[in-house]
Amino acid sequence: MAEPLPLCYLNGEYIALRDARISPLDRGFLFGDSVYEVLPAFGGRMFLFREHFDRLARSLREIRLPNPHTHEEWLGILEQLIARNGGGDMYVYLQVTRGMEYGRNHAFPAVVQPCVFAMASPLPVFSEEQRNTGLSAITVQDFRWGRCDIKTTALLANVLMKQQAADAGANEAIIVRDGEVLEGSSTSVFVVIGGVLVTPPNSHSILPGTTRDAALALATAVMPAEIRKISVEELRAADEVWISAATRDVLPVTRIDGAPVGNGRPGPAWLGMSHSFKNLRQQLAGTPVLGAVDSSRLT
Repeated sequence: MAEPLPLCYLNGEYIALRDARISPLDRGFLFGDSVYEVLPAFGGRMFLFREHFDRLARSLREIRLPNPHTHEEWLGILEQLIARNGGGDMYVYLQVTRGMEYGRNHAFPAVVQPCVFAMASPLPVFSEEQRNTGLSAITVQDFRWGRCDIKTTALLANVLMKQQAADAGANEAIIVRDGEVLEGSSTSVFVVIGGVLVTPPNSHSILPGTTRDAALALATAVMPAEIRKISVEELRAADEVWISAATRDVLPVTRIDGAPVGNGRPGPAWLGMSHSFKNLRQQLAGTPVLGAVDSSRLT
């Protein structure tokens, strides 16, 4: 993975990432008491900005931490970060913690001063070989906490699952519980069955995916789509399987637990979805990020 870009934002200042420091008493460090977002920028314009920051606001509400900025203020902070790192294509990671107090107490501190951090990195490259062959995944049993719908930095279970996939030579771990497919360790999951696109419903076990929602909106123009439970048997028998993430749009999975998905090659429905995301980015280029909800352009 490419190195992050050199400048970051930390509590009101733009500084060299290598010089950034926080207290070891920060609750994000001690407890994972923090939330985060990741979103891409193309040509310096952030994609699905409002949707990502609506989700950030929800995550902050769920952990009872006041949002330190409005959408407009977040936009200004991150546009500056992107510009100071040269603009162009990249992705932005931002994190809000509950801050620190002098000591370690499980209960919230009486006075909260959130710690806000953001950095930028080059977008991952989906190689031509991967485009032709697709990605691989394994299935793993769920052992995460009960509120996976909050985008918290407490990701140890997801890290262990991703490493389990890496140890098996796979790109992603698809999480299952009680015979049902939930999501990937860092992605949302889709299957195509008989020409119908299917993805699991949101719940406390699934992070609401902004890219997933965009893909669903794009898909409805060309194929039927359903939000419903997916069994592991349906996953294994699907014609196509996709995973989605903010930094990679939608990617095809062509092998699961060593067995081919469909004919073992990226399918025509995924190819159409890939073109749809490319067209959407081109359509939105040069438009105001907060002028309208990006997903309103999808239908």
